[in-house]
Amino acid sequence: MSMIVSSIGQGLLWATLGVALFLTFRILDFPDMTVEGTFPLGAATAVMAISHGMGPITASLLAFAAGAVTGLITGLLYTKGKVPILLAGILVMTACLSINLRVMGGSSNVSLLGKKTIFSAHFLTTLPKYFDSVFVGLVVISIITILLIVFLQTNLGQAFIVTGDNREMARSIGINTDNMTIMGLMVSNGIVGLGGALIAQNNGYADVSMGIGIIVIALASIIIGEVVFGELTLNQRLVAVILGSILYQLVRLLVLQLGFNTNDMNLLSALILAICLMLPQLNKTLNRVFPQLGKSLQHLKDVLQKGVARYDK
Repeated sequence: MSMIVSSIGQGLLWATLGVALFLTFRILDFPDMTVEGTFPLGAATAVMAISHGMGPITASLLAFAAGAVTGLITGLLYTKGKVPILLAGILVMTACLSINLRVMGGSSNVSLLGKKTIFSAHFLTTLPKYFDSVFVGLVVISIITILLIVFLQTNLGQAFIVTGDNREMARSIGINTDNMTIMGLMVSNGIVGLGGALIAQNNGYADVSMGIGIIVIALASIIIGEVVFGELTLNQRLVAVILGSILYQLVRLLVLQLGFNTNDMNLLSALILAICLMLPQLNKTLNRVFPQLGKSLQHLKDVLQKGVARYDK
């Protein structure tokens, strides 16, 4: 049971990345590779700030700001420098490898042992084991999701959505698509930096290599949410991404319980994502070969969709 609670807590913390990538990958239609550099930058910034006496909440906000700066640079490279989307993200991601080492004082790993973090709060220490990450994750992701839902209902948010849907049409009605792109990248990478800060504090350390493969985890949250819950409104899809992140962590737990080596987790994560991407086609095949099983799976999917819709209300 404790392992399940731990997975749920991890799912809520990692959901910050899924929601952040949803902004760029799904809404803005911008495959942003910057996140693999932004995530460890947020972790390194928060850990070093805490190590030098800064409060954990202030350090986490500083990590958000650091992430927003990387998003700004990627956005400027793409919009003003006319660098291709993928290359702009890869350039900033690569630069972050050196910047992270600089931030961490040349060390590849910095510990928070003996330092006060968000998870050291007295209230959280009284909770049962692993419930601290569930509480912090739930509070943070709820605040982020609510703010994004409110933002997307504003005129600025609607302009942001239109930019992702059709840039040419957006320009024709007077929307500055370059500014929308830069804003989206800054917000998205800021949230990724915040996620890196939270996970570093939860783990008790920051490592320069902790960003490797995190884009797969974020994409898995989005894809699992879309595959499991199907057609939803935009607000409901944000909730589905969070639930997809939790489901992904539970699948990882199941895989580990089956005896797989932890060194193979990046490979297994890629396989899980590939299977999720193929699920719609597999579902069609099952419907043809095993009609009754297909109906049962559709019924389960309908139940899950109703649950997400009810939660969204």
